Amino acid sequence: MTTMMHRTARLTTTKSILTPKHTPNIYSTYPYSSATNKNESTAQPQPLIELREYSLHPHKTIPYMKLTTDSADLRKSLVPLRLFTLPDTGGQINVATHFYYYEGGHAARDAARAAMAQKEEWRDYLKEARPCMQSQKSTLFAEAPLVSRMENVPGFSIGQAESSLISSSSANNNTVYEIRRYKLKLGYDTVPQFLHLYETGLPSKLTAAGTDAQTNLISLLYTEVGMLNEVIEIWRHGNGTGGMERSRVAARGALEWRGGGGENV
Repeated sequence: MTTMMHRTARLTTTKSILTPKHTPNIYSTYPYSSATNKNESTAQPQPLIELREYSLHPHKTIPYMKLTTDSADLRKSLVPLRLFTLPDTGGQINVATHFYYYEGGHAARDAARAAMAQKEEWRDYLKEARPCMQSQKSTLFAEAPLVSRMENVPGFSIGQAESSLISSSSANNNTVYEIRRYKLKLGYDTVPQFLHLYETGLPSKLTAAGTDAQTNLISLLYTEVGMLNEVIEIWRHGNGTGGMERSRVAARGALEWRGGGGENV
């Protein structure tokens, strides 16, 4: 397991790359994966979340972020950006970490990226941005079924989650995102079993006495294309690291969470 703490990427305290101006209008109710619901129509594509991670040259991180923040409206007019962060600690730093939500799955992603490549303004941006990068990585995830079943886990479809992410980036400088990554053992049933245990115990963790009021689970993801059997939790802590620590301590008293294997999560 790897736990990293991220802050919303920004150029200044008043301008965030998440500020909505040309956000694509994508509305979705998450359909269960075909792996978890055999009755789901094969005609309806599974929404995908793309995680892109760009390792930056340390001395070029600030210029990259200025350029990227200035081009935020262009990016959001072309692709469904949900979150753009930089890690503070917990692993490799100077990694631009961004999430995109494609309601139409692979076809929607392919179409968006093809259109992106034809946009002259985007090509101009890339000419300046690419020299700042050491490497690029892309992984595709699906959201766990619990995201569609639990009202207090908004997920990445447009609506409650976007409002939460935007407000945290523009109104509260203390907000941090905790991104927890798990590499599960190989096996066809490993991920479904993990998701079942997680969903069973999660309510007790979310309602544990002492949990910070500004802590909430944004989404739970599992790999579709990339390293097999990887699971990611994305937590938002509106009261910063203090809120994160309070919520962690509170979770230790959530017996259902611990009983479902949560003591290792």
